[in-house]
Amino acid sequence: MTIKIAERGRISPFLVMDVMRAANARAAAGDDVLHLEVGQPSTGAPGPVIAAAKLSIEEAELGYTEAFGLPELRARIADFYRSRYQVAVDPARIAVTTGSSGGFVLAFLAAFDAGDRIAFAAPSYPGYRNITAALDLVPVPVACGAETGFQPNAEMLDRLDPVPDGLILASPANPTGAMIAPATLAGIIDWCGDKGVRIISDEIYHGITYGAAAETLYGRDPAAVVINSFSKYFSMTGWRLGWMVLPEDLDRAVECLTQNIFISPPTLSQHAAIAVFDCLDALDDNVRRYADNRQILLDGLPPCGFGPIAPADGAFYVYAGIGEFAAKSPELCAEILRETGVAVTPGTDFDPDQGDGYIRFSYAGSSADMRSAVDRLSLWAASR
Repeated sequence: MTIKIAERGRISPFLVMDVMRAANARAAAGDDVLHLEVGQPSTGAPGPVIAAAKLSIEEAELGYTEAFGLPELRARIADFYRSRYQVAVDPARIAVTTGSSGGFVLAFLAAFDAGDRIAFAAPSYPGYRNITAALDLVPVPVACGAETGFQPNAEMLDRLDPVPDGLILASPANPTGAMIAPATLAGIIDWCGDKGVRIISDEIYHGITYGAAAETLYGRDPAAVVINSFSKYFSMTGWRLGWMVLPEDLDRAVECLTQNIFISPPTLSQHAAIAVFDCLDALDDNVRRYADNRQILLDGLPPCGFGPIAPADGAFYVYAGIGEFAAKSPELCAEILRETGVAVTPGTDFDPDQGDGYIRFSYAGSSADMRSAVDRLSLWAASR
């Protein structure tokens, strides 16, 4: 007898994790690898975070916390909004989560019912498409290209039929680094308000920008759910900690879902994260390094044959066309890893329809690795 397998588990893989596995296997075999595939800072958590974690292991009771997290951490997050955005956030509206991924799951479950339609830009973070599909929601990718800066606008959304129930926005975005211009963002907020569309604002790359600072949607749209993470700007990737800023109408629903699905976020990570808000100077030093790395790739990739390049306004990614290379992006990425030891991510991870012609390069590593990657890619491209 055949045992049933649920359809919701038949979602697409997160290809960047497959690439990382292949890169790790190469490294385990004794070959060197330059990791430009995963969006993970090469710097670990700041020293005070490590010290706070050690102290917590020795002195704190590492049992469950409240479902929404430690009050001290929620208060520090609220203080951060006051200083960074000049926005007052009631700590009661803040829910600490098991990574931003936990936040997305909670937001989708609390705000939408099975069959609801959730729109997002294409290309975009694969979790938008795959998590919504796994939760029996209907993903609605909105094709965004160079003509709109790889971001949606109100006119594009107005052509959707039927009108979606939700819209995911990310500015800066993964994989492009593109940001939404203030006037465009205002138009999207107005359109969603008129149509009754709930916005989920992915703000996990806030703090990593190279021109204008990113704007939080909290306070601009009373129905919006804001999701952030300690993984990117805060350099705490493996600690699996994020947060949500909730509208009042979803507060209790998210709390009940958290209690039943996660119980609480990781307690040790929460104690450690309180200290990260005293480390902003060190974190901004990381951003200056990302800016240098960004320029190395923007200068070095086009002579190798990659382009055009999406606007890299923020985050730590370059999303580049594969130019005249004959292979499709998954095969090309496999060839690049095999021939050069440079691990990069195929564009199909972010856009199954149009991503064959793109590759994502992450520049969250060291500047030396970025220079070495460009040198290797130059030699590879010249010998092809």
